[in-house]
Amino acid sequence: MLLNVSYNNPEVTRKIYTEVGKPFTLRERIKMKGIGSSKLFITATSIEIHNLLILDSYVNTCNIEMRPNGIIVGFRSLLESYALIIPYYKLRIYKGQAEEYSIYRDQYFIKIRAKANDKATHKFIKKIMDFKAENLPLGPEDL
Repeated sequence: MLLNVSYNNPEVTRKIYTEVGKPFTLRERIKMKGIGSSKLFITATSIEIHNLLILDSYVNTCNIEMRPNGIIVGFRSLLESYALIIPYYKLRIYKGQAEEYSIYRDQYFIKIRAKANDKATHKFIKKIMDFKAENLPLGPEDL
């Protein structure tokens, strides 16, 4: 789900909480050694996101925030902030041959640059995948 999160809108906040849960507490963030990525450079996107990013001439960057039930990929276009809300059960991450990661949710995707010497990005993507594996139910009996 792609949302404009520029303004304090209770309906948008409710949608985010429903999809990926409330933010981690400060204690949980410290225990996890951080829940946010560094600045990530976007190399390609789906058409809906691309149409937003081409509105300005700045370098296209994003960041990722972990939540209990998913991730939020945030980016800016013009003076607006947008978020791609991805619950873990819809999250697909692929490592491409061209030093990049592809993050998918349904018809939306964002590809981010991850050079071989960019250890912080690789470590953060691994943290997301490990957290997803630990917290995603295996079947209906686990719910």
